[in-house]
Amino acid sequence: MAYSYEPHHFEDFEAGQEFKSVGRTVTESDFVMHSALAGDWTELHTNKEYAEEGPFDGRIAHGPMTFVHATGFVYRSGIVERTAYAFLGMNYMDLPNPVYIGDTISLEMEVSETKDVDHDDAGIVVLDTEMTNQDDTVVFQGDMKFLIKRKE
Repeated sequence: MAYSYEPHHFEDFEAGQEFKSVGRTVTESDFVMHSALAGDWTELHTNKEYAEEGPFDGRIAHGPMTFVHATGFVYRSGIVERTAYAFLGMNYMDLPNPVYIGDTISLEMEVSETKDVDHDDAGIVVLDTEMTNQDDTVVFQGDMKFLIKRKE
C-alpha cells in the first residue's frame, strides 16, 4: 500500500488507489484538549471512576474526537496538502468500537470515486477510510469527500 507525503491534485487520484497513515498514540492530553475545545466534559470521557463502572470498563474517546483524528490522518498523510479546497462531508460514518487512552491508531484510505463538477479548477475526490487500533480493531469507518485542486 502506498505511503505518500506528496500532494496530489485531482488528476493524480484514481479509484482503487490506496494510502496508509502513520500511527499515533492517543493520550490523556487528547481527551482534555478535545473536552475543552468542544465543551463536552461528559463523565464517560473525563471521570475515571464513573467510566470504570460503565459499559466500556474505562474512559473512551468522544465520537467526534475519533472523527477528528481520522480527518487529521488524511491531512497528515500529505496527499491533500495545499490541494484540498474544502472538506465537503460524508455519506456515512461508523464508530464500531471505542478508542481508549493508550491506543495507537492509524488510518487506511482508498479512493472510491473521483468526480468532475462545475468548478473549473477543482474536482471531488471521495476516500473510503478505516481506522484501526494496535490490535487491528476497527474504531472508525467512513467516506470523506474533498474538493481537490486541479493541476494548473
